[in-house]
Amino acid sequence: MGWAARFLTAASFLAAGVLFAPDNPLLGSGSGRPNAGVIAAARLAHLLCFATAWGAALWVTFVGGVVMFKYLPRHQFGNLQGKMFPAYFMLISMCSAISVAAFAYLHPWKTASTIEHYQLGFLLAALGFDLSNLLVFTPMTIEMMMKRHKLEKDLGIGDEVGRSRNAEVAKTNPALASMNKKFGMIHGLSSLANIMAFGSLAMHSWYLASKLDL
Repeated sequence: MGWAARFLTAASFLAAGVLFAPDNPLLGSGSGRPNAGVIAAARLAHLLCFATAWGAALWVTFVGGVVMFKYLPRHQFGNLQGKMFPAYFMLISMCSAISVAAFAYLHPWKTASTIEHYQLGFLLAALGFDLSNLLVFTPMTIEMMMKRHKLEKDLGIGDEVGRSRNAEVAKTNPALASMNKKFGMIHGLSSLANIMAFGSLAMHSWYLASKLDL
């Protein structure tokens, strides 16, 4: 099944859920509030986008990336990450932006409580960290990675799985050692921004959990 078919399938299920929901955004609700349907739609958008961003970050950061690093040749792993990370940060940036917009609509700043101000701050922080990765750190990391791959291929390394020979070879190759230092700095900033975004979303998850009545 292609991406378009998958998207249409997901959209169809979402449309069916909205259509048969008690507070139908298209038909209004029986509460007498003229904007009840819009509020329900904003809540739905916030929950779906928050859950998508948090779940994607959890999987990529703590599961998918670790497994691929352990079992793929290092250059193959890097090339895959170079294709996946731009799409990943685009997805979670879009979801974070929608979550911010929906939460701000549901809780206008002038009438929001202090805790709601903090929660909007956490969501904005997550969006800022995600955008910094999407627009700055990830392109720089990929560019530096490709340069390092080229140098490593010339040195006959990079196809190993698991433990890298890079550090050993870098001891006798100043050019590789210098490139490692630059790559490590940029990659470290990218990883830090990703963890900070994940942490900000985790803080918001506690707020959402406190609103549930199970």
